Amino acid sequence: MKKAHKAGFVSIVGKPNVGKSTLMNRLVGENLSIISPKAQTTRHRIMGMLNTDDYQIVYSDTPGILEPRYALHEAMMNYVKVSLQDADVILLVIEYGEKFDQAVHERFKSIAAPILLLVNKVDKLPGADRHEITEYWSQGLPAIKILPVSAMSGENVDAILPALLDLLPVHPPYFPKDDLTNRSERFFAAEIIREKVFTNYSQEIPYSTEVGIEDFKDEEKILRIRATLFVERDSQKGILIGKGGAALKKVGTEARTDMEQFFGKKVFLETHVKVAADWRKQKEKLRLFGYLE
Repeated sequence: MKKAHKAGFVSIVGKPNVGKSTLMNRLVGENLSIISPKAQTTRHRIMGMLNTDDYQIVYSDTPGILEPRYALHEAMMNYVKVSLQDADVILLVIEYGEKFDQAVHERFKSIAAPILLLVNKVDKLPGADRHEITEYWSQGLPAIKILPVSAMSGENVDAILPALLDLLPVHPPYFPKDDLTNRSERFFAAEIIREKVFTNYSQEIPYSTEVGIEDFKDEEKILRIRATLFVERDSQKGILIGKGGAALKKVGTEARTDMEQFFGKKVFLETHVKVAADWRKQKEKLRLFGYLE
């Protein structure tokens, strides 16, 4: 007798920098979400799909939960809100040293979807302390199961899939089985460039930078991409470009290398820098950059 097909939406949520994007990439088996050591690297909701004949899991990587300070943060938190509303299962990710935060975690007590609590980065934790952490969090949140994992090393990540399949509903696939994500190639090109900004610059530059893909031509042997990096102030523009253009050239070189691996073909990348004053605070600019409808 043929097994009933399961399908559902699994939202990966938690505070900034707890390892949600690393976990998403490992669960899907592809580098869909950009990663850096800095908090708030993820700004969008990114779906990644895991397909077999028997199931379709639609994972959502989401921005880290924070208290909004300006319009960009509000848009980011709306992605989290929507992902919680349509989730069949929630993967709530914490890191091993984290303590219960009433303001952040209280919202999960009223959510109907079952919660799997993942204590991440346990590769840094002695085994004897894991039982103690599980006991601590079992008192604070209504989780179906608590799993100690390491998204970075892969430790115990294989325990997540069977736990999810036990909770997912019987349902036909929501997307074609050969789909990997809901995002376009243009989106991933922009994200790869933005990742290099996060890894090459400090202070406010990564958070003040947005990337727009002005041209994306997929030719037979080469992918030609023209991108504009937007910053909020003239002083940031100078820092982003660097002396003699060296800093921007380094970003472009690193991004092109990753793009060629991601897209599987040669890439010609052209980059420019423009000022979009205070874009993080202005809804019309956020709409232009795809954060608002």
